[in-house]
Amino acid sequence: MKEIVYIAVGELRYWLRSHLALGGSLVFLMLISITSILTTGHINAENNARVQQQKNAEDTFLTQPDRHPHRMVHYGHYVFRSPPPLATFDPGLDAITGQSIFLEGHRQNTAMFAESGASADLGGLSWLSPALVYQLFAPLIIILLGHGAIAREREAALLTPILSLGVSGYSLVLGKALALLIFIIIIMIPLMVTCTIAVFKGADPIAAGLLFCVYLLYLIVWGIMTLCVSSILHKRSTVLAVLSSCWFIFNLALPSLAVNFVTYTTPLSGKIETDLTLLADLHKVGDGHNINDPAFGQLREQLLKKYNAQSLADLPVNFRGIVAIEGERKLTNVLNSYAARRMAGETQQSQQLANYGWLTPTLAITFISRSIAGTDLANYHRFQKEAEALRFSFVQKLNHAHAEQLSYSDDIQRNKDEASVVFTESLVICADKHDRNSSSQIKNACWQPKSPITNT
Repeated sequence: MKEIVYIAVGELRYWLRSHLALGGSLVFLMLISITSILTTGHINAENNARVQQQKNAEDTFLTQPDRHPHRMVHYGHYVFRSPPPLATFDPGLDAITGQSIFLEGHRQNTAMFAESGASADLGGLSWLSPALVYQLFAPLIIILLGHGAIAREREAALLTPILSLGVSGYSLVLGKALALLIFIIIIMIPLMVTCTIAVFKGADPIAAGLLFCVYLLYLIVWGIMTLCVSSILHKRSTVLAVLSSCWFIFNLALPSLAVNFVTYTTPLSGKIETDLTLLADLHKVGDGHNINDPAFGQLREQLLKKYNAQSLADLPVNFRGIVAIEGERKLTNVLNSYAARRMAGETQQSQQLANYGWLTPTLAITFISRSIAGTDLANYHRFQKEAEALRFSFVQKLNHAHAEQLSYSDDIQRNKDEASVVFTESLVICADKHDRNSSSQIKNACWQPKSPITNT
């Protein structure tokens, strides 16, 4: 055991004397430090801005003047997606997915993006994140340090004298591996600090610990690969060329080819084609603004028969509100079916791409990292689903107020006599209390991982 430690210490001393290895390590530590600081500041600023925007949206909704219930349906509300604590390490899809959704009746709006200048403060580093630095650049540093671990001794004709001193080849390899492991642990310190800070900000300690272990294993795999190639080949230049080629293939070429192949084999329907089909299906469910639409004829007859009424004015409920309720329910079912189909297609693409993780560790670590951090596609879909559930509840509460709190006779004459259709503020607040709480729940919970690895 002592000789393994001596060999490891000797290798570490050699790296310290090597200006190239030391310089590369310092460049990596500087890069990971800068990206960690910038990404943390950017994510924290985004989170604070979205929390403030959510509060402003709620205050604006509650302080508006009295309105007709259906006008409130079209007035709408906003919900914002807050990034999870571990997004400071791996922002994942946050930069390329919408951050807020406008909730209104009769529509499922897509998530809106931040302003184009939101990432200008990061300059040329806007595409970098601490996770990407570990995925792409940490293996390069490991290759730079470890490519000559065994080949250097053979190239300098020192391998035979070392073995003749009684040092076994097994001990030599283990000593070099121990030195490389110590270096890997050192460059993992920034990730340890980031995970610790994220835990204090509300991240799951198990998820944070698992994220650290996954990246540690990822770098160990690269370390093992480096030592194996260094043990097989005789010249350091050849080892460095082979390992550099492996880095290029595994980190750049294969992921790009996998993305293009999945896009080609599993295409998604275009927006124009989908919108045209959707409009045709929505036309079949009827227009919730038109009580004379044939789609609601049977509903009219059922209500008149149920309450033994001769006309709509004799009903104990406002038929306009009932039509709004039924129209929104049918319309939402159609919209949800299209949304589910789109999410299923996106999920299928993502799963097929993840299946190619066995080809390259970079793809595997990317999907696992985003899943643990809560910034993957599954969490974004969960945000969309919970936002839609909030939208439907919000709209239907107002539609029920329309049907139960406003008489049919006053409703049809609202343009003639505004005083007869005043919708009190207490009714608006009553309809909004549940939705305000729900939007806060979405903001605080919908992007938090339900389990350390997968979030469905």
